[in-house]
Amino acid sequence: MPTAKSLLAALVSLAALPAPALAASTPGSAGKGSALRHALLSSHELWATVDVCSPTDQPNTIGIRGSMPGDGRARDKMYMSFRLQYLDAPTNRWTDLSSASSSYVAVGTGASPRQGGRSFQLVPGKTAYTMRGVVDFQWRRGKKVLESAARPTTAGHRSLAGADPAGFSVATCAIG
Repeated sequence: MPTAKSLLAALVSLAALPAPALAASTPGSAGKGSALRHALLSSHELWATVDVCSPTDQPNTIGIRGSMPGDGRARDKMYMSFRLQYLDAPTNRWTDLSSASSSYVAVGTGASPRQGGRSFQLVPGKTAYTMRGVVDFQWRRGKKVLESAARPTTAGHRSLAGADPAGFSVATCAIG
């Protein structure tokens, strides 16, 4: 008998749709060493949210959006990777949906905060699943990763683009 994980993996469309990366409206944090690390990782600009959850004009679509602070250095680049997880009811644990993840995408320079997003089109099943997103963040100089972080989706954030309906921001989404 197939597992929930294998069924969900079969439901995900291979096409993940990119959402535009936009500069946020406030300047980034700057500093050195552990002070910079603390500033980046504790910033209110570091977040992930579900900004699309199967609206009528995008049925069975989940949109994940992330925001990350800049490190104040224009020569550094910022990247995000997006993945979906489902809540495995028997174990009450979040599990990656292996067929619903993106590679890292560049969202801009480290000069200022940035947002980026990705939408995943799912094929509905007979059972509804609770889904969330996780955004992995990287600050890089050339090929060297200077800092990294991951954040699961939470509610109450302001997407600069892509939310459907406008202003939508939740932690989880039921699809099925």
